[in-house]
Amino acid sequence: MAKRGKKYREAVKTYDKQELFDMEPAINKCLELAKANFDETIELHVRLGVDSRHADQQVRGAIVLPHGTGKQVRVLVIAKGDKEKEALDAGADYVGAEDMIEKIQKENWFEFDTLIATPNMMGLVGRLGKVLGPKGLMPNPKSGTVTMEVEKAVKEIKAGKVEYRLDKANIIHTVIGKKSFGKEKLAENMKALMSAIVKAKPAAAKGKYLRNVTITSTMGPGIKLNPAKFSE
Repeated sequence: MAKRGKKYREAVKTYDKQELFDMEPAINKCLELAKANFDETIELHVRLGVDSRHADQQVRGAIVLPHGTGKQVRVLVIAKGDKEKEALDAGADYVGAEDMIEKIQKENWFEFDTLIATPNMMGLVGRLGKVLGPKGLMPNPKSGTVTMEVEKAVKEIKAGKVEYRLDKANIIHTVIGKKSFGKEKLAENMKALMSAIVKAKPAAAKGKYLRNVTITSTMGPGIKLNPAKFSE
């Protein structure tokens, strides 16, 4: 494990790492400990009581955060014809079809954060599964990135739509904003996201659903929240 910096070690000493905070005190503590000389990203990490190896226990979806993420998201749309023009008019950064697929294949080009594709293009996009999958860039109908509603998809992503899904350790990692948002906007974003995750509870999930909820800034330590405060 990498050695932590002096600021991080000092920050950890200011609170009990095992304490379970309510949401607003947790956000306040996280902002207090975000001491880097740049606008740190505020992240939310939620460990769920499910087993992601089972298809009926998957948790995945997307939500437009009330205040966005504070990040400029670069959108690539794979589409043709009218949908290509629709994507450009909606503000997509890159639009194309075979040409963009070839660029990714031959140049290892990944200057985008989200990939949207129309359903008729998924045969083409599927060829890139081995490189897009591990990077979390494969379009998916559940997250609204495989769609004929290209304009809506591009605008939602630009407005601050975030995708949430489990990793292999049954943890959801996502962003709820920037330090500069302040506690009120971060709280509203967190409430919206946690509500979506609670509603996405699979019927097959047994026992305690919300196991651990942690908030952290880019350079700061994790602050644990009381999962019971987010009604299931």
